Amino acid sequence: MTSLDDIVDIFELLGDWDQRYLYLTELGEKLPLMPEALKTEDNRVKACMSKVWISPHTVKNKPGALEFYGDCDTSIIKGVLAVLIQLCNGNTAASIEELDIDQIFDRLNLADHLSPNRHVGVYAIVGMMKQQVQVLAASSISSEQG
Repeated sequence: MTSLDDIVDIFELLGDWDQRYLYLTELGEKLPLMPEALKTEDNRVKACMSKVWISPHTVKNKPGALEFYGDCDTSIIKGVLAVLIQLCNGNTAASIEELDIDQIFDRLNLADHLSPNRHVGVYAIVGMMKQQVQVLAASSISSEQG
């Protein structure tokens, strides 16, 4: 689990946007491979211009903790996806629900460097992540009761 403060600190060390862009690209390249079986239409972020897939799963031996698989066909959005996954991995559904995308955009100055269409796409990614963890949390509660 990485905090937003940690990522902001790294961004501030990098200085200009070109270095930050390169860093985001490298983060995207380091994203663990998403199993092809998870690249379904249900896991695809349809409001994003890029092809983006995201899928949560529970963490073994850490009750309530979630992690995400993700992939994207464009380097910059894949890097932003990697940041979002870093911020969410290891957290509970409730803390993921509290993820403030506006704060992320503000603190990382992403709004100044991403097109409005990409901006909408990133909001859609976060919206889908939140929706997916709600479904996952609801299914785990019903399986515990059943």
